[in-house]
Amino acid sequence: MKQENDKTRSGRRTFLRAAGTAVVAAAALVGARGAGAEQKPGTRAATGPVEGYDWSKHNWGYGIDAYRCIGCLRCVEACKAENGVSLDAHHFRTWVERYVYLEGEKNARVDSHSDPDNIAASGSEKEYRFDNRYKNAKVEKAFFVPKMCNHCSRPSCVQVCPTGATYKTKDGAVLIDHDHCIGCQYCVQACPYGARFFNYEKRVTEKCTWCYHRITKGLNPACVEVCPTGARIFGDMNDEESPISAFLRDNRVMVLKPEQGNAPTCFYIGLDKDVS
Repeated sequence: MKQENDKTRSGRRTFLRAAGTAVVAAAALVGARGAGAEQKPGTRAATGPVEGYDWSKHNWGYGIDAYRCIGCLRCVEACKAENGVSLDAHHFRTWVERYVYLEGEKNARVDSHSDPDNIAASGSEKEYRFDNRYKNAKVEKAFFVPKMCNHCSRPSCVQVCPTGATYKTKDGAVLIDHDHCIGCQYCVQACPYGARFFNYEKRVTEKCTWCYHRITKGLNPACVEVCPTGARIFGDMNDEESPISAFLRDNRVMVLKPEQGNAPTCFYIGLDKDVS
């Protein structure tokens, strides 16, 4: 019995030594990540993450006029080209949904360009089209709704990010610092708008940035630049003469899912009750 107890004590000591080493290693890893998360906000200059640009002087906002959208999807293609988004039908920083009401039906039929039938109609996952499935149907009403990151004033994605990789800028954008993103995808789950996706090749999360590299140089986001009907509006809400200020002043705007409490800065007109 004594021999067995000695063996048991020896085994326990060995186990505890191994466990202690693992705990120390884990603590060091967590400490390193925690230090990075705490240090990161301090490394962002007071004038912003882009040299020569003062983010304290701007308050960006985005408008979408669903009355004007024709579902051409030029915005989607421009976004992919500008930001290097995967050329497939499953990853987008912005997308467009089609809402169709048929006679006798109370709810809209909804599809997007990632729908298998629409992919088949385009003939390629690198090109985006809506098919003509309703050509022989009795349609009461139909419209298109562009969607994207809403760059919320109270973003839930920022609240759940454990490293500070997702952050709210002083000029209104919500950005992701890929140097600090650990690919946990908490933000993907927290976003009530489904606006984020995981890049499995780079092991980071992606989303719309309002083409931050463009707007900080005085340019429009790529999607706004190519829209042929003016359905997408962007500008500085601090500037009373900007396109977005005029849009907000002249229209009774709404936001998606206001009950979530995220306070989006992406504003819409022309939405129906079934749009969420």
